[in-house]
Amino acid sequence: MALMALMALMTLMTKMTPMTPTRALPICLLLALALFPIAALAEDPTFTVVIRDHQFQPAEVRIPAGKKVRLVVDNQDATAEEFESKELKREKVIPAKSRATILIGPLKQGRYPFVGEFHEQTAKGVVIAE
Repeated sequence: MALMALMALMTLMTKMTPMTPTRALPICLLLALALFPIAALAEDPTFTVVIRDHQFQPAEVRIPAGKKVRLVVDNQDATAEEFESKELKREKVIPAKSRATILIGPLKQGRYPFVGEFHEQTAKGVVIAE
């Protein structure tokens, strides 16, 4: 939304007066400042867990406390698995041979267990926020 407004402003300004380097610099700076928050949001830390042979690898995922993170679950098995964590309040079915991204946090320091609900005996893990 902010980008569209800045582009409209730039178009209007170029129609009214010639664009000189002196006029272009403040507009470029405004555009950079408007886009910076968008770029910052895209940089959530990403952690990957692989499901192989109905087990999470690694079984422990250490993340920074107090930050939003992306947990990528890469299911390399030939069957679907359901990532479930009551503590994280997340539940997602990951089809066979596919990946899913689960947004979690910000979390307080602590341990947050998760399971593969379709294979709970072997698919167990924990997110550790520190």
